[in-house]
Amino acid sequence: MTQLVCLFSVLLALLLPGRSYAAPKAEQWAFWDASNPQSTIRVDHNRWDRFLASYVVTTHPSGINRVRYAEVTPKDKKALMAYLHDLQSVKVRELHRAEQKAYWINLYNALTVHVILDHFPVSSIMEVKISPGLFSSGPWGAKLATVEGQQLSLDDIEHRILRPLWKDPRVHYSVNCASLGCPNLMPRALTAEHAEQSLDEAARAYINHPRGVKVKDGKVVVSSIYIWFQEDFGGNDAGLLNHLRRYAQGVLKGQLEQARSISDHTYDWDINRP
Repeated sequence: MTQLVCLFSVLLALLLPGRSYAAPKAEQWAFWDASNPQSTIRVDHNRWDRFLASYVVTTHPSGINRVRYAEVTPKDKKALMAYLHDLQSVKVRELHRAEQKAYWINLYNALTVHVILDHFPVSSIMEVKISPGLFSSGPWGAKLATVEGQQLSLDDIEHRILRPLWKDPRVHYSVNCASLGCPNLMPRALTAEHAEQSLDEAARAYINHPRGVKVKDGKVVVSSIYIWFQEDFGGNDAGLLNHLRRYAQGVLKGQLEQARSISDHTYDWDINRP
């Protein structure tokens, strides 16, 4: 009887929408190792740029960018689908690394928005239960695109391409999961030319917002992203704090200088709509 109760508790914890997210490891997909340093090809992200300019709200009083999913017109949804279709025809391995990085980040974010639009209205991305597997939730494991003959999920793009290839913790500030706890969906498409500046700005914006980091009575509470992916942020509290200090500003920077450990973490899975 005790064993049955324990089993039921485990299953319940796995099925509840608010459960802790089990982050995948970064495992490099060798197929995508190739690049062409001499390439001058530029991927056209103009349609994505126009979509973001039209529907991302950057002036919400919460300080969190919102997406006006309910107001997306059939014409603009069709344009988004055409953009995703075009991205899937790109020979990504023939691009140089900087162009690849922008490509994968834009593809990830556009696919996420498209998934939300296809299932809207939803109050959380966790409600979009299209991932394979008995205990899976959300859309991250579903194959949503095919590029160079390879079927890709959001998990593939983030954990098998972006994280292992670039080993850049700022990737976490650039991919958006349509949730309030997530770093902002950028209001412009990412480009190779401006990627470094954009990623630094995204890191500063998130770390200096309470959903990223807050200190109260000397205790540091961070976004759960930093715990799920701690290996990308130094591997321990000291490494994470060093990362946070690099982008912290004002009072927060002084508070983090005094901190020696992380006390807790939180995350809000509510959808990022106005």
